[in-house]
Amino acid sequence: MLFHTWTFLLFFAAAFPLFRLIKSAEGKRLHIMICSFIFYGWWNPLYLLLISFVITLDFCSVYMMHKTGRRKTFLTLSITGNLTMLGFFKYANFIITNINTFFESAGITYALPAADILLPVGISFYIFQSMSYTIDYYRGEVERETSIIQYAAYVSFFPQLVAGPIERASHLLPQMRNWPAAGGKDAAEGAYLFMRGVFKKIALADYFALYSDRIFANPAQYDSAELLLGALAFTWQIYFDFSGYTDMARGIAKSMGIDLMENFRLPYMAASIGEFWRRWHISLSSWFRDYVYKPLGGNRTGEFRTGTNIIITMLLSGLWHGAAWNFVLWGFIHGMLHLAGKKLSPLSIIGRIPLFIKRISVFIILIFTWIFFRAENANDAFIMIERIFTTPLSMPDFPAVMFILIILCYLSEWLREYNIIRFTRSPFFKIAASIFMLIYLLFFASYGVQEFIYFQF
Repeated sequence: MLFHTWTFLLFFAAAFPLFRLIKSAEGKRLHIMICSFIFYGWWNPLYLLLISFVITLDFCSVYMMHKTGRRKTFLTLSITGNLTMLGFFKYANFIITNINTFFESAGITYALPAADILLPVGISFYIFQSMSYTIDYYRGEVERETSIIQYAAYVSFFPQLVAGPIERASHLLPQMRNWPAAGGKDAAEGAYLFMRGVFKKIALADYFALYSDRIFANPAQYDSAELLLGALAFTWQIYFDFSGYTDMARGIAKSMGIDLMENFRLPYMAASIGEFWRRWHISLSSWFRDYVYKPLGGNRTGEFRTGTNIIITMLLSGLWHGAAWNFVLWGFIHGMLHLAGKKLSPLSIIGRIPLFIKRISVFIILIFTWIFFRAENANDAFIMIERIFTTPLSMPDFPAVMFILIILCYLSEWLREYNIIRFTRSPFFKIAASIFMLIYLLFFASYGVQEFIYFQF
């Protein structure tokens, strides 16, 4: 059930009025839990068994921590259960394929049978969200949740269930315990955020996908300029695709009185790779910071260990995004760039480089790193980068509107970063923008509904 489909709009049109009629926080939580299970079961009813297992495992693990005092034992049980399930569904085929490749290279004729496993939508997101609760309780940072209905509503909250943001119990559970009343202002702000997200997805992300998909399908067929534009198109496609989903999720939640965390903060204005990860997919990068990087020792264990911790964290982040070597490479490259940035930043020559030059340089670097993220495999990524630098720079076969759109997107980021276009926050602008976006979507957008990129993770 995709947000930008009539199916979801009908679902929400039925669920939202009933939600508004329910006055008690307890009733709202039960209603949201039921709606969330209907929403997730719509993809595949069997998925409900998986999310129910995660909810039960972590709720009971925290209960047993509280009841027995054996906190480490039940934390280990929770983490092991969650990661085993995630590993089975997400990485079984990857492991089997690599074992068979090793067998083949070693001259062994035996091959393990492929695992016919379909990756459940959103499993990486809700497992990480649920795990954060057990870890935070173990650390003494959140109270134990005594209502399994409320905990189920927290883990399965349908606006952000399948692609985040990955909410922390300390932020979302208190809102659900004392569910704030949503007024007209919340409904209006929610509607604007949702409309903005739909516009980003359909008018921008899916438009850029027309060109990036064609290029990445067979990069060996194209020359330098076309490959560069394909990479640039994907750079904007993934940004609008994912931030569009986040806007829709935040808009739906806002209309019900819930504030979800901000997941993007003008990431293409970052002046370093480290800063990029403080601006991009903030809920995931902060999750890896708090539950991987810091437990490894963070930056408190000496220069060599700090570098190792950064590389390990980024490798795991890359692997989280996908069970393929190009994702591992993407994570490794980001880790090395992040580490290089930390090493170079104290140098006086780096300090003398103007901020806008740093931002442009990092943006160019990101364009190339996205190639490893989007390519069908690592070999295609290397072919694409090689051809960018070795083939003729001829006039690409792309419509002029795409060039203009790319320029406008980047210009908009600069204007927003320097707070030049403040009027966008005014109610009048939001109303006018909503009308414009609605007219465009109704009369000019072409609807070949595409899933969100991050659904595959």
